[in-house]
Amino acid sequence: MRARRHRQILSVVLAILGGAALVMTLAYHWAGARAQRTETAQLDRQLDLHAQALQQRIDRYRTLPQVLAQDPDLRAALVSQVDDARRNALNQRLEDANSVTRSSTLTLIDRRGIALAASNWREPTSNVGEDYSFRPYVKQALRDGQGQFYGIGLTTGEPGYFLSQAITGDGGTVIGLIVIKIELDALEQEWLQTPDIVLVSDAHGVVFLASQDAWRYRTLRTLTAADRRELTATRQYARQTLTALRWEDLSASGDGAHRVQMRDPALAGTLLWQSMALPEEDWQLHLLHDASAITAAGRSAALAAGGGWLALAFLALFVQQRRRTALLQRRSREELEAVLQQHAQELRTAQDGIVEAARSADAGLSRSLEHLPQGVVIIDADLRLVAWNSRYMELFRFPPDLIHVGRPIEDVFRHNARRGLLGPGPVEEAIQRRLEHLRSGKPHMRESEKDDGVVLEIRGNPLPDGGFVTSYADITSYKHAARDLRSLADALEHRVEERTRALADATLAAENANRYKTRFVASAVHDLLQPLNAARMFVSALRGRLHEDEARRIADHVDNALAAQDAILNSLLDIARLESGALPTRVRDFALAPLLEALAREFGMAATERGLVLDSVRTRAVVRSDEALLRRILQNFLSNAIRYTPRGRVLLGVRRTGDGVRIEVHDQGPGIPDSLQTEIFEEFRRLNDGVASDRGAGLGLAIVERIGRLLGHRIGLRSQLGRGSVFWVELPRGAADALVADSPAVLADVDDGSPLRGRRVWCVDDDPRVCEATRALLQRWECDVGLAAGPDEAMAAAAPGQPPDLLLLDVRLGDTDGPTLYAHLCERWGSAPPVILVTAERDDAFRALALERGWGFLAKPVKPAALRALMTQLHVRRAR
Repeated sequence: MRARRHRQILSVVLAILGGAALVMTLAYHWAGARAQRTETAQLDRQLDLHAQALQQRIDRYRTLPQVLAQDPDLRAALVSQVDDARRNALNQRLEDANSVTRSSTLTLIDRRGIALAASNWREPTSNVGEDYSFRPYVKQALRDGQGQFYGIGLTTGEPGYFLSQAITGDGGTVIGLIVIKIELDALEQEWLQTPDIVLVSDAHGVVFLASQDAWRYRTLRTLTAADRRELTATRQYARQTLTALRWEDLSASGDGAHRVQMRDPALAGTLLWQSMALPEEDWQLHLLHDASAITAAGRSAALAAGGGWLALAFLALFVQQRRRTALLQRRSREELEAVLQQHAQELRTAQDGIVEAARSADAGLSRSLEHLPQGVVIIDADLRLVAWNSRYMELFRFPPDLIHVGRPIEDVFRHNARRGLLGPGPVEEAIQRRLEHLRSGKPHMRESEKDDGVVLEIRGNPLPDGGFVTSYADITSYKHAARDLRSLADALEHRVEERTRALADATLAAENANRYKTRFVASAVHDLLQPLNAARMFVSALRGRLHEDEARRIADHVDNALAAQDAILNSLLDIARLESGALPTRVRDFALAPLLEALAREFGMAATERGLVLDSVRTRAVVRSDEALLRRILQNFLSNAIRYTPRGRVLLGVRRTGDGVRIEVHDQGPGIPDSLQTEIFEEFRRLNDGVASDRGAGLGLAIVERIGRLLGHRIGLRSQLGRGSVFWVELPRGAADALVADSPAVLADVDDGSPLRGRRVWCVDDDPRVCEATRALLQRWECDVGLAAGPDEAMAAAAPGQPPDLLLLDVRLGDTDGPTLYAHLCERWGSAPPVILVTAERDDAFRALALERGWGFLAKPVKPAALRALMTQLHVRRAR
């Protein structure tokens, strides 16, 4: 019996441990796979951002060789003899152009591959006179008109990316080329801010850009003989020794990214390796990320699953033990009651014989009571002992001479009182209380714990003709089992509380991380807008000095690229403001028709340029929403519809739906697969079916989704492959009698001449590039730029009674701010000239301050047309 019990316990323990091991294994693999998918998706997004940053850095200089190729002086130098004076003039021109663009080197090369002039002509490592005919970018430009090549400079020994542009003569033949060298080490410095390892490899598998020096000039594969001949011929990496990377691939088949263990360079732990192709340069972008989070996620999931399994197993054992205990107690009571009833019947029928037999017996032991597991004692109507069994003697350990037939039960109580079994309080009162209870003839049941820890269940029942039968059952084991189960339940409850607190801490950490991400995006966009503002002003100033149509078209392309960058940064900032809840809303009732008509006119011209037809359905609906934010939603819908519709028509219409209104935009594009219809509302999600030259950044629908959540409007779409898509927004109706007529905007009179000619203008900004660009732009408008510098120079130059006619003032100026500096300047001048606040901050408080004080306000990057219009308006207003 005991061996069988041990086998049962062993089988239960093995089942619990085996189940725990199984669920922990499954949880470990499931959580690890899920964490790896999450990490892979995150790596894809990071790679996309790194690729865009690299491409933008290259595209920033791509148009410069095209502009310089149109320079008549450079073209003349390639078809005539160049003396020393003329060569120095060419060198000076290239040096000046290089100082503005801040590239590495500009070089003019004839069709033989000989460098005629270079921006580094003053340095010992000058390019002038060097033969570059063997370089691929020279051969590509002479053959195809353009070239690009990454390599180590022969004279400078510095690596860089070379972009070349052919220069053609009057007959259209190539007479030479202009080359710009871009150094990408600043990009590697930016990569140091991330804990991941970022690499870029060329078509030969050679790593030439790396966030850590130990990875640079490593090969990802074994170089073939053809690869080595080509590298030797082009001297791409000069005298650098190319060493192979060694790693062990640990990933299973079907994994998205590769899990690797690096051998050389040696790194502890496993890494997640994800790559992305850069087809335009024929490069590969790689990202190596610490994979310890995947292992940690699997370990945490395994521990949680094991803990949950053990908790369930212990709970099941607790419930089973409780049921078994209750069953045993019920059986014991039923058996005892049955025995008592049976013996009571026997005692009633043969009480006289029992009493007589008991009196004649020396010990008083009753054989009929010996089979009972409980201790039993019987007393007569005079409260004297009649019968008992050996179990009763064992439980109380009475001396042999105490218990005999005819002994008063009071003596037994008094003996137990001396042993402390009657509990605290006066002894006589306890004895009398028990005697009175026996005389009353009332049944009773109670529990009592002895000094040795034994717990007894005491039941008493009266006999029909007087007397009392009392049974004593040992229930110590049941009490201990119940106590153990209660302890187990308390431990489980404590674990649940600990898990709940851990979950709350994790939720708080996730919310803090999300807030940090939002602040980081807003700060990064603010810093990026500063150089973008200077670039747009430089392009505007350059356009006024260009007289050839081709040069103007190139300037327009640069301006369009900067405008696209501006749109991306503003979209990122809008997403940050939407996520942080900092974007204010102005919800009101308004008529929908004017908004739809304005959008139809605005996008109708864009549709016509692409050969499309934009139809708009008239409506008289009144809706309740924020008009400006609703306009942003519909602008994104219409922009995507026109971008992804190659031919046909686009429809803008309204449907009534119950208590609301649904605005729909229909297109005849390629349609969207069901698997992507949810993902396109995420950041940087773009379809590849649009116009190649007009692909968005993948932020428009992400902004739409967040605006919809902010306003409480439903956003949705339905689409069929090959037939087109319908994007819609559903919003509540408004009350027609609540419409408020908006006052028409008053347009400032703008003189067709040049009202800014000769006006004294100051520009105060802590960014020298912005000051230089603003000076060039204002001088193009024939303004007298008295100052274009920082706040300290402005305070030093301010003289009493000599204020400028207009002040352009940045808001953030290092240790001070624009409004505070303006107050100090006005105090020195003794007057308050008109001022325009210019800022990259998206803080509505500054806009409200400017409106309250009658100042101008422009957000960076500043559009030159908007700046000129506002300056003219302030001038006209002051003149009046």
